[in-house]
Amino acid sequence: MTPEQIAIIGAAAGVAFIILVIGVINVRSERASDLVDERLGRLDEGFTSFLDEEEDSDSGGGVSTAIEQRLEQAIEQRSFGKKWRGQLAKADIKLNVAEYFALHIISMIGFFTVAYFVVFRFNIVLSILAAFVGLFAPRIYVSRATSRRLNRFEAQLPDTLGLWVNALRSGFSVLQAMEAISKDAPEPTATEFRRVVQEVALGINVEDALDHLLARVESEDLDLVITAVNIQREVGGNLAEILDVISNTIRERIKLKGEIRVLTSQGRITGYLIGGLPIFLSIFLYTIQPDYMGSLFENKTCGWPMVGIGLGLIGIGQAIIQKIVDIDI
Repeated sequence: MTPEQIAIIGAAAGVAFIILVIGVINVRSERASDLVDERLGRLDEGFTSFLDEEEDSDSGGGVSTAIEQRLEQAIEQRSFGKKWRGQLAKADIKLNVAEYFALHIISMIGFFTVAYFVVFRFNIVLSILAAFVGLFAPRIYVSRATSRRLNRFEAQLPDTLGLWVNALRSGFSVLQAMEAISKDAPEPTATEFRRVVQEVALGINVEDALDHLLARVESEDLDLVITAVNIQREVGGNLAEILDVISNTIRERIKLKGEIRVLTSQGRITGYLIGGLPIFLSIFLYTIQPDYMGSLFENKTCGWPMVGIGLGLIGIGQAIIQKIVDIDI
């Protein structure tokens, strides 16, 4: 059996697997991802009966849901499953670990199919490399989504503290001030503080709820705020004045970070160009002249070691440049 026939059979099997996974995900998406999330949602929409909840769970499950639940339980018991669950929570992506695992498989098959039939024109080696890239594509997306969400939260934090200080000075308690923030603040600040208030309403301690907030939003500025709140709850003091000082400090740090980012923008762009230009140039040359670049990948004695050494040096150079322009404040 030729490599082309193997690839076609693999692509057909991949399409069938994609259809199966999409069906599982569609069934799962109609149900809540977690019992705690369902209870938190009912605080906004009104309480419902647990009997109705059990009927909904039994009516839409079926064999596909049972298979997915078994897969989810098997993945969550692993260390990487727990890590994935935390990453999805930080990015605020409404997927469970089983759906996230299926997304890796779909992305890998999709990258292989496009590379084999469209980009590299039936080159099995480069298509496998493209599938390897597709395996990490969901992780890259989640990482970027987490970074964007964290940046928005940190940019909104000084204004959030301003709302908090004004609420405290108006006579609100700490929890009432956080509830006011959950109603008036923009996203994602409103969602995170709303979840803190809802967790406290479910019986979780304020300290634990704030620790959960810090676990979802790993921010040094937020850690400073939560530490101040916890200390004030233990020893007392004027929390409004403390938060006001912290707010001014965070504003100055954000201003300084912006200036540093502007000054280091040239180095970061240089790193992206140095790291990406050889790869894109190789792909471009292989597309227009397959015979010219094909010998590099066909020669296993000299070609493949050269490719590996080149990629390794590109990665090392990119890491060094990012380390130089990454300045801690």
